[in-house]
Amino acid sequence: MSFFEDLAARIEAADSVVSVGLDPDLDRLPSFPALDTDLPRWAFNRRIIDATHEHAACYKPNVAFYEDPDGWRALAETIVYAHGKGVPVLLDAKRGDIGNTARQYATALDDDGLGADAITVNPYMGRDSLEPFLSRSEKGVFVLCRTSNSGGRDFQDLDVGNGKPLYQYVAQRCAAWNERDNVGLVVGATAPEELEAVRDLVDVPFLVPGVGAQGGDAAAAVEYGLADGVGLVNSSRGIIFAGEGADDGAAYFRAAGDAAKRLKRRLNEHR
Repeated sequence: MSFFEDLAARIEAADSVVSVGLDPDLDRLPSFPALDTDLPRWAFNRRIIDATHEHAACYKPNVAFYEDPDGWRALAETIVYAHGKGVPVLLDAKRGDIGNTARQYATALDDDGLGADAITVNPYMGRDSLEPFLSRSEKGVFVLCRTSNSGGRDFQDLDVGNGKPLYQYVAQRCAAWNERDNVGLVVGATAPEELEAVRDLVDVPFLVPGVGAQGGDAAAAVEYGLADGVGLVNSSRGIIFAGEGADDGAAYFRAAGDAAKRLKRRLNEHR
């Protein structure tokens, strides 16, 4: 089965399009005894997964929070554990390079690599930089299109002709590369009219960040983010750090589970 077929099955089983971002910032991890290990990020993620997996369509670890020897070990353990709960893993890596470099980055999707089910990529260097990812037909490839950060406008809004800004051209070009039905787009939730504009142009699933701590539009994320019911709406800090201030680990991780459940219900109102 392809990634998007697997994701559709998971969405149906969990009745959820919630992607939980696993970004275990060491400066924000709680100091509970259960996390006092040589791999605190792994211990933290395990508890988050235990608390949220019933409500998660996918987990999305951002590699920036794992880029050291212990971090890579924690990430590998996290992916195996998420799979054990029946939840796919989307690696937020934003890769995009050429030649041997791209081929090495793409090994994160292989079973003898990290074994992630999908990955985010950057299209700036063109089709050949993405081909090592696109060629893995069973894996998902989410291409950066319209990001939710304010600085995204510096380039993404540039007029490239035919009355279209660059991000819309990227959407159309990447949809044309969807020869193996494994391409999605990253389109932020903080500008609903742009979500709608991209949806009018292409019919692929979106990964929609920005709902949660960034205050994105949940209704628009669902209305325009799903293609045939398949897509993901991500929240990271709003879920995994929902328990900050709790006196004990049980309350802390219960808050994360409650936050994921609330977001699922909120999104399902619009599905």
